[in-house]
Amino acid sequence: MKLENKVLLPESGYYKANLHCHTVISDGELTPEEIKKVYSEQGYSIVAFTDHERYRWHKELDDENFLALAAYETECCDFATGPDCWQDLKTYHLNLFDTDPTQNAEAKAQNLHPARRYGDIAGLNEYIAQMNDLGFLVCYNHPYWSLQDYNDYAGLRGLFAMEIYNHGCEHDGLYGFHPQAYDEMMRAGQKLFALATDDNHDRVPFGDPLNDSFGGWVQIASEKLDYSSVIQSLKDGCFYWSMGPELRGVRVEDGVLKIKTSPVEKIFVILKGRDCYKKLAPRGQTITEAQFPLTGKEGWFRIEVRDGQELYAGSNAYYLADF
Repeated sequence: MKLENKVLLPESGYYKANLHCHTVISDGELTPEEIKKVYSEQGYSIVAFTDHERYRWHKELDDENFLALAAYETECCDFATGPDCWQDLKTYHLNLFDTDPTQNAEAKAQNLHPARRYGDIAGLNEYIAQMNDLGFLVCYNHPYWSLQDYNDYAGLRGLFAMEIYNHGCEHDGLYGFHPQAYDEMMRAGQKLFALATDDNHDRVPFGDPLNDSFGGWVQIASEKLDYSSVIQSLKDGCFYWSMGPELRGVRVEDGVLKIKTSPVEKIFVILKGRDCYKKLAPRGQTITEAQFPLTGKEGWFRIEVRDGQELYAGSNAYYLADF
């Protein structure tokens, strides 16, 4: 297979985004206005407001430096063990990002909760398809926290993305980082993107190590900070996820994958199969770039890096068939 030269991630031109956020409209502690203030102070330009079962578009918050995405979070729980068994309750949580809030506004104002029983995967997929038709991008959230495994999520269809890291869930029990679940979806034949998010509720004060803001985000490459441009970048997968490190350019050139990063200890390229490509810094040192020849037999690959604080960042999966 001849691999065409392609820029997968540009070297600059990113907007920092939290795509999972709760406010006083559901079970968060801050108002949307307070969220804008504190996130803007931390260098964020985009927040998707995903209050539980409360679809909202906070357009009044938009300005030249900040964009609010219309969204909400919904769930489908397994109540077979009884409604009081929260500790053992399996659940699907989905974030829905509105690609154009000016379209189908009346339908979106209705109760958009999935009227499906847990275990009815066909019914849940029907719901996802309906939401896609209304104009939503659907993300599958925190499978590890949701007590789910391969059998629960491999059959999902119509997803735009899934969370690979959820900062709030990391505080709940080290449930936040689950790259294996993302790889399992890829190996099950799915084609979807990966997000790192906060899922912040801010019940713990800022400055406390257990505060759940500012720990997981995506860097979205977009020509402009406007709704349609940002949504198009999300649809195209022009973004990467992070807990801290930066990807400073990824491209394929003459059959070679070339990666630039902020200073990190490890640069790995995860493949469809067991093998991987990797470059590690000597102990006590860092690296900022790596190059790996591609054979054309990788199937798909994704980049994952780790810095000296054991914080990760990474790309979406790229399919060789798309080159």
